[in-house]
This record gives sequence, C-alpha cells and structure tokens, in this order.
Amino acid sequence: MPLINLPAFAGDLLADFERMETLRVDTPVIQPAEPFLDMAGEDLRRRIFLTQSETGESLCLRPEFTIPVCLRHIETATGTPQRYAYLGEVFRQRREGSSEFYQAGIEDLGEPDTARADARAVSNAMQVLANRLPGRRLKVTLGDQSVFEAVVGACGLPGGWQKRLIHAFGEPKQLQKLLAELADPKSAGVFGHEVERLAIMGMLEDEDRLVALIGETMEATGYSTNASRSPRDIARRLKEKMELANTRLDKVTLAVMREFLTLNLPLADAPAALFRFAAKSGLKIEAALALFDARVAALSQAGADISLVRYRAAFGRPLDYYTGLVFEIEVEGMAAVLAGGGRFDRLLTLLGAREHIPAVGFSLWLDRIEQAVSAAGGAN
Repeated sequence: MPLINLPAFAGDLLADFERMETLRVDTPVIQPAEPFLDMAGEDLRRRIFLTQSETGESLCLRPEFTIPVCLRHIETATGTPQRYAYLGEVFRQRREGSSEFYQAGIEDLGEPDTARADARAVSNAMQVLANRLPGRRLKVTLGDQSVFEAVVGACGLPGGWQKRLIHAFGEPKQLQKLLAELADPKSAGVFGHEVERLAIMGMLEDEDRLVALIGETMEATGYSTNASRSPRDIARRLKEKMELANTRLDKVTLAVMREFLTLNLPLADAPAALFRFAAKSGLKIEAALALFDARVAALSQAGADISLVRYRAAFGRPLDYYTGLVFEIEVEGMAAVLAGGGRFDRLLTLLGAREHIPAVGFSLWLDRIEQAVSAAGGAN
C-alpha cells in the first residue's frame, strides 16, 4: 500500500497521456540496482535506497522510471517506434519532503525523426502542465549536450579531457574547475604524486616496463588483480593522467569555450546566435547546429509557445545517460522544477538492446505540481 495519496488530478493526467497516443505501462517497485548505479549519475546514485535479494543480488527501490521502462521494452521485445506512459511511486532520499513520491511521464522510443520526437516531448510536457495550471506562465529552460560535445570535440582536446568535460556538463562549478585546470595543467588533483614519480623515472614512456612494475607491486602487497583492474589497465590509466596533466588549451581556444558556455538567450534567437558563434570561432559543428535548428522549427510546428523557452548553452541535467536535448519546466512564482527530460540515445544499447534505439522522454513531479495547483487556488 502506498504511504502517500495520489494527487486528485492523476486521472485527468492519464487521460492526457492517452490522447497523446501512449501505451500505459507499470514496472516493479523493486529493481536491479546495477543499471542505476552504472548509468543514472552521481546525484541520483547518492539517493538510492539499496537492498539485497536472498542470493546476494544488489537491488533497490525504484528511484525513477526511465531505466525500468527501457528494460521492460527490451525484455518484452516490443517493436518501435513506441510511446510509453507511466504513473507511480518513486523512492529517493531527500533533504526535504517525503522520500516516497509520485512521478508520471512519457518515454518515446524508436522515433527516427529526432527533431520531431524532441519537439513532441517538450510540447507534451508543456501541455500537460498548462492543463493543470491554466493561466499560469511556464518557464522552460533548454540545453543540448550534443552541441556541447560538438564544441568540445572541435576544440581538439584529447579523449580523456573530452570525457571529463562531457561528464561535468550541467554542473557549472565542476565545469569551471576543469577549465581552470586546462588553463593551468599542474593545478592540484590533475598531476598526482604517483604520476609525477613515474614520469621522473621515465616509466610512462615504456608501457611494458610500467606494467611489470605495477604487477610486482600488486603481488608484493597482496592486491588481487581479479578484484580490480589489471596491471595493464592501471598503466594505461596512469599514462592517460599524464596526458591530461600535460594538456593545456591556448588562450584563444579557452576563451572560445567560455564564450560558448555564457550563451543564454530566448530559444527563437538561439539558432542564429549559435551559427554566428561557430563562424566566428571557426569550429566545425554544423551537424549539431542543423539538428538544433530543426528542433526549434519542429517545436513551432508542434504548436508550442517558444516565447516561453530559453536556451542556456551550459544547461544540463544530473543524469549520466543524456545525449542531446535536455530541458526543465517551472512556473513563474515557484522555484521548484515541475517537469524535466531529455534525449538518451545510448541508454537502450547499454541496457542490452540488440539494435540502436533512439529515445527521448520527460518526467513530472506530481507533488510539486499539486503544490502549484493548490497555490493557484484549485485542482485541475
């Protein structure tokens, strides 16, 4: 039995989902923990309620629906494209409010027209909230991880730095910290003492010699290679750290990245601003910008009020599986995020799908929407 009451508007919400041509699904409350620990992102990992099965399998209370819905899709071998809708409890450790609350949302799997599917996700989320909160002005913040990845790639950074920057997308403080390290490659935390010692010994230039040294050290200390990475894995990681430590962006390229991250403007103006940025900087990011432009056009065609949408180049969401579009929706006069979502094109393959399945979706926080409805003086 749920410990909290379902909001009064839940039935109307499901009717909205049905009109949006979705298939209602449910997933077990108890889920395998590994997919969430591997793919959900540090913020969510810290808040998961973990437990174990009788056989020692790591399990958790369902902390969100995207991964379970994708796993269900793979297990049932349902064809695509397919749009799923869900509504149920999720469980997260929270600093404020109940650790059990309701989420609802839509996952759109397999639609080949990326711009159309992205636009549909944003416009559906806006419509659902507008139906619950008539007369209230929505505020939509939109970012695009694929554009950020294109900028990082075009700047010519080594693969290790690209991974670090992309992983930090959406975390402004961490991103600025990494850029500061790129400006000063010997800042704390990058050029570690062990890497420096090995570099002085000249071992980072001779991988076989380094592997032998690591193997001898592990054997002498009783460190099992079966329980961790092999000596060669560790050697390659140390060499990667050396590469990271020795990488320094020139002032012009660093200024280009920082200029990109400051872009913050109405969505209608964003395509032209991004094309101007690319032309000025000389970065070859046309493919990512073409998709961005197509999405803005598709949003207008879907009937969404794009005057409510603002593009922020540095905006991301704290889930590791996002690959492109990311967005959140608030209502004026209330700080809480009511809806959020994005594109996760790699997730289903990582979860075991045999073929590539493009995907996009959004979630609604029903407790926050209920508070907004109450503040507006009614229930819709």
